[in-house]
Amino acid sequence: MIVPVIMAGGTGSRLWPLSRQLHPKQFLKLCGDSTLLQQTLARLNGLDTAAPLIICNEDHRFLVAEQIRQIKLQGAGILLEPVGKNTAPAIALAALHACQEGQDPVLLVLAADHYIADEAEFRDVVNSASQLAEQGKLVTFGIVPTHAETGYGYIQRGVAFSQTGYQVVRFVEKPNREKAEAYLQSGDYYWNSGMFMFKASAYLKALSEFRPDILDACKKALQQGQKDMDFIRVNADAFIQCPEDSIDYAVMEKTNDAAVIPLDAGWSDIGSWSALWEIGNKDAHGNVSKGDVLALNTNNCLIHADHKLVATVGVDNLVVVETKDAVLVVHKDCVQDVKKVVEAIKKDGRHEHINHREVYRPWGVYDSVEAGERYQVKRITVKPGAKLSVQMHHHRAEHWVVVSGTAKVTNGDKTFLVTENESTYIPIGEIHALENPGKIPLELIEVQSGSYLGEDDIVRFDDKYGRS
Repeated sequence: MIVPVIMAGGTGSRLWPLSRQLHPKQFLKLCGDSTLLQQTLARLNGLDTAAPLIICNEDHRFLVAEQIRQIKLQGAGILLEPVGKNTAPAIALAALHACQEGQDPVLLVLAADHYIADEAEFRDVVNSASQLAEQGKLVTFGIVPTHAETGYGYIQRGVAFSQTGYQVVRFVEKPNREKAEAYLQSGDYYWNSGMFMFKASAYLKALSEFRPDILDACKKALQQGQKDMDFIRVNADAFIQCPEDSIDYAVMEKTNDAAVIPLDAGWSDIGSWSALWEIGNKDAHGNVSKGDVLALNTNNCLIHADHKLVATVGVDNLVVVETKDAVLVVHKDCVQDVKKVVEAIKKDGRHEHINHREVYRPWGVYDSVEAGERYQVKRITVKPGAKLSVQMHHHRAEHWVVVSGTAKVTNGDKTFLVTENESTYIPIGEIHALENPGKIPLELIEVQSGSYLGEDDIVRFDDKYGRS
């Protein structure tokens, strides 16, 4: 039995302003009509696998659950990390969880934010790798390099284990240009993809040999954990004590059982805007565009328009990205410096690196339309059957105006319906709740007024999503 383990943690900043701390790239539709996470899960179709286990940050749990619901995936588990501890502990939690009922499956460890063009080839290579994994090998997938890349780590192959797999000689950190050229010419080196396949027991045995401290901490965190709705929660206090390390450093570079199997399937980790341009569909002038774009005398650019018309004239080799609250313009040769923009935003005490103007919640989404001194305007969309928590605020009052649908409102000791073009008022300190009892989305305008309007001015008394 193969159990896919999807690593969906991380809050990367290299694809800002689309990727944000609370909405990173694995949850974005960057190359198609589905998100990278959804594409990763769909890529498993055709493989003989059990239901996948998805590992994500606590803050992303409802995003993962919603994206699974959208593709109608049944039986998937969602394991929550209270803090990020890199890949070695995360995979340890997955392996321990997979062995809880006395089973010892083969784990297929995949990143949720990778792109693979040739999915049939990917599945063929996975099936070949599973044979090595059944023999006790710790298999990593090495990407056949197409050029001398300095942004990836490399894996040097040794003697052949089989027609497709090789012994790992060594792992190499990101090289300089000269070494990358030499690796490409030798034919013995692959890019390190960060994808793996091994029996759960084989990984746990190696971890017990090389990093027993990580294994012990993960055992304790999982044993003291609990099931929470659709989520598997580990004990936060125990997991915080776990050392931080990658699977490469903790296990793969130390074990004698490491094997590498080459993968030549149009892989990309989409680690920068230029990488997204490389895999995109280009027009006759080499431009990759999405949204309302007007490109005149423009060549070899990536132009992404989320909400407005973006027009370019007489430019080359640029990345232009527009969202509701930010615009990025960067030369393709400088895309690795986008993270410096995020660092500057953090330093200035701004919030554009944390979330978009539209913020997703388990009950729906809200869009912060306007804000000023002592007031804020939001457009709120509540999914059919969903309900916000029973709550109150110490510092703000709220006016709700229903635009479409029907709202079931609890305001103090009264519960009543508010329909289109009707409104209600929630005073400061009043316990209240909002619910959509209907069959269509509920949309309303919320006007907040008061001395403090932060999201942390919420006292929850009851919440169907476990946030109280």
